[in-house]
Amino acid sequence: VRLVARAPLRARARVAPSRRRRCAARASERAARWAIAAVEPESPDASLTNDDLKPVLASARTFALRDVASLWVGLVVCVPAWTLVAQVLDVGFAAGEAMAVVASANALVLAPMIANGAAGTKYGIGFPVYCRSAFGVRGASVATFARAIVGCGWFGIQTNVGGQALATMTRAMGFAANGTVLPWLGLSVEALVCYLTFLAAQLWVVYHGIESIRRVEEYAAPVLISLSLALFAWAVTAAGGVGPIFDAPSAFAVGGARAGEFWSALLPVLTATVGFWSTLSLNISDFTRYAKSQRDQIVGQAVGLPVFMTMFSFIALAVTSCTVVIFGGAISDPIELVSRINTGPLTTFLAMSGLSLATLSTNIAANVVAPANALVNAFPRSMSFRKAGFITAALGTLCMPWKLAAGDGFIFVWLIGYAALLGPITGIMIADYFFVREQTLDIDALYSMDAKSQYWYANGFNVRALASFVVGAGVCVPGFLHAVGANPACSAFFRGLYANAWFVSFFLGGGLYLLLERAARATNKAKM
Repeated sequence: VRLVARAPLRARARVAPSRRRRCAARASERAARWAIAAVEPESPDASLTNDDLKPVLASARTFALRDVASLWVGLVVCVPAWTLVAQVLDVGFAAGEAMAVVASANALVLAPMIANGAAGTKYGIGFPVYCRSAFGVRGASVATFARAIVGCGWFGIQTNVGGQALATMTRAMGFAANGTVLPWLGLSVEALVCYLTFLAAQLWVVYHGIESIRRVEEYAAPVLISLSLALFAWAVTAAGGVGPIFDAPSAFAVGGARAGEFWSALLPVLTATVGFWSTLSLNISDFTRYAKSQRDQIVGQAVGLPVFMTMFSFIALAVTSCTVVIFGGAISDPIELVSRINTGPLTTFLAMSGLSLATLSTNIAANVVAPANALVNAFPRSMSFRKAGFITAALGTLCMPWKLAAGDGFIFVWLIGYAALLGPITGIMIADYFFVREQTLDIDALYSMDAKSQYWYANGFNVRALASFVVGAGVCVPGFLHAVGANPACSAFFRGLYANAWFVSFFLGGGLYLLLERAARATNKAKM
């Protein structure tokens, strides 16, 4: 009886080490997929590489956890992010609902941010090289230029914001304003001079390269946090509390002006708020390639984006609420608010200096790096990051951002519109790296024009990725045309797709790409 009873124990004893070995092997395999594996490519083609496109080796990494978090503080603290929560509030949400929308959106966009950042950290490659895996060594330019178009538009908008801050600063210091409007520009002489001055300050940072950007973000972060808290403390003290906005009911509550419309209003606003950072979720590897470890990029982003964005949105909402008590009406624009405080030239100068620093730190990191790298990727033999950054600035100015940012279409046209464009690219890249490639890339092939290379596809273009991109973005086009007034007869179905543009395009583009890739691989196996 004892022998019978002990047999299962001995059998289990023989099995247990085998299980432990399998578990240890799986754990080792998972760790290897996230470990840094950056190497120099062997015999890279000159048309696909230069010093700005080469992998950043582990020994050259400069971004620790603090630097990644500081990067996000510098990105988050900006005028558009300040006004975003107020615009969400204007849709009809109560203060708590608006904060929940912002927090939820940033938690959602963090996932693709970390996912696309992983490849950058592991292989030391930026966005233009990373997307060669999915789109092909030539087709990558389609993805990078789509991102570049949005970046140039944002660069101009943010530079215009910085110019406005400088204009307010100069007036506070007693300089006479020249309000003469130049008809061919639709901009005053004063505004143009301040715009060009702020543009020059940004170009100085661009001229000194990516390391200077890291230093700007590192030193700007504590200054921006301090200035935000100081403004919050002033507003709460002056108003004797957080103001009436936090007590205002939701317009979607029973008996409210928009009762029963909560979900139809929530989804487009959530999409737009996700779209706010969907740009960086695409090309975040341009920064995580400098991260010293996966932990640094993951924890740094997890702390920097959702935590600080939610905190900053709360401060913006509270200060806007306080302005109702202090000035008799809500002031959601921080530049206008600082100009209204008017406690002396020195205070205005310091406050506007902070706003200028916030705009500069956001603009260079978020809106120069991606377009510049797109140009470097397209013309590696003749283009450097410095030269490409200057061209980005010129293109951002040519789009006349003071007109682009005018009107009420910021959420429903600009943010949702480009979210529809970038969503499928993000979905395709994540599907390719995690499900098709299983987090393994061939560095040599990413820099090769050999027709036998696995990323050559059809003459350098992956038609399956391009088709998935067109379908993912294309289904949102009718709704976009309706939003800009060009398609008034648009059906409710397409309007609904556009209201959820980033989610629709992300999952449709990524899902279709995954199906096409697996079907292609199954066909190739059947032929062998």
